[in-house]
Amino acid sequence: MLFAYNIFIYFYLIGIRLAAPFNSKARKWVAGRRDWQRNLAEKLGDNKDKIIWIHSASLGEFEQGRTLIEAIRSKHPHFKILVTFFSPSGYEIRKNYHGADYVIYLPIDTKKNATTFIEMTKPSLVIFIKYELWYHYLKTLQERNIPTILISAIILPSQSYFGVFANFFQSMLQLFTHIFVQDDQSKNLLATIHIAENVSVAGDTRFDRVAETMRESFSNEALEHFCNNNQVLIAGSSWKEDEEALAFVQSNIPHLKIIIAPHEINVSHLDSIKSIFKDAVLLSEYSFDQPAKVLIIDSIGMLSKIYRYATIAYVGGGFNLSGIHNVLEAAAYGKVVCWGPNYNRSAEASRMLELGCGFSYYKKEQLAHFIQNLLDDASQREVKNKLAKDFVESNLGATNRIMVFLQDSNML
Repeated sequence: MLFAYNIFIYFYLIGIRLAAPFNSKARKWVAGRRDWQRNLAEKLGDNKDKIIWIHSASLGEFEQGRTLIEAIRSKHPHFKILVTFFSPSGYEIRKNYHGADYVIYLPIDTKKNATTFIEMTKPSLVIFIKYELWYHYLKTLQERNIPTILISAIILPSQSYFGVFANFFQSMLQLFTHIFVQDDQSKNLLATIHIAENVSVAGDTRFDRVAETMRESFSNEALEHFCNNNQVLIAGSSWKEDEEALAFVQSNIPHLKIIIAPHEINVSHLDSIKSIFKDAVLLSEYSFDQPAKVLIIDSIGMLSKIYRYATIAYVGGGFNLSGIHNVLEAAAYGKVVCWGPNYNRSAEASRMLELGCGFSYYKKEQLAHFIQNLLDDASQREVKNKLAKDFVESNLGATNRIMVFLQDSNML
């Protein structure tokens, strides 16, 4: 199976290089790894301090682990922090992150790259976030007896650990020194494949992160002018199917104002939203004397802070195979959240449905009916909003539990 894995890595690299001239993400992926050894050596300089290496696939996983990074930074400032990303969508946004000493792309997972990277950085502790596993890196770390932790892992029966190549993917899990899972179900599933000794239920560090973000001060004059005490739906990480459903909602509830923070803010997607909502205005072009019912957020990094302005929240991705995006960012502000039908990979969405502070729909008519009822019934809305906020607050503490373990185990 390792041979097949190496072949996959080889063809992945060839494929992304072939795509680079035609795809901006692929182009950034390739360019960011060019001359990586020289660039890393320049960044490290003559560093003599111990390094803690934290790896995340992309921006979402980074934000999930951010509270742990900053807790380590605060309590153990003598360590240098190295953050790596696999995806350009994470690296490009956080390449100047003040909480790390070094932020780089992770070189593609070959035995040679893994050996060279680890010899150059000499990490004293390595933390992987949620699910992205790379065999050669994990194997090399184990061979050098470097403590390697997986945090906020969620284990599902549909994952590769239980599929055709289960043995290989299970072997990667066994390379971790310790695994922190989000819930008991994940721990029990790992036990069925004989991974139980070094597994703890710590919860999901995303709860800590969204609560932290919610407490940060934020104001935006244009957004506040647009909302102006109106009923407002804020849609985060939306895709075309989400936007078409929201257009139907607005056609049935014409007084409702909508703020859309799309998943992608490239020109083609922004143009698509403008074609669906004829009176839509970009935030960057918003004028106080301009009547508008739909405002498009055309910059990155605002979404997690603007849900505070919502009457009702909507999270996109529910019509994609990968499922919905982060519902917790809105729930932290005490907002009932709506989404499309595909949410099975989101444990928190399932729980919010059970509690009554989340709503999933298949047909746009269902969505419009739910939103109309909620807008008309302030007391019902207030109850659901409180349930959302209580849900987040009752799940805080994963970061502290992990920190206590790392300190008690002398990994920090």
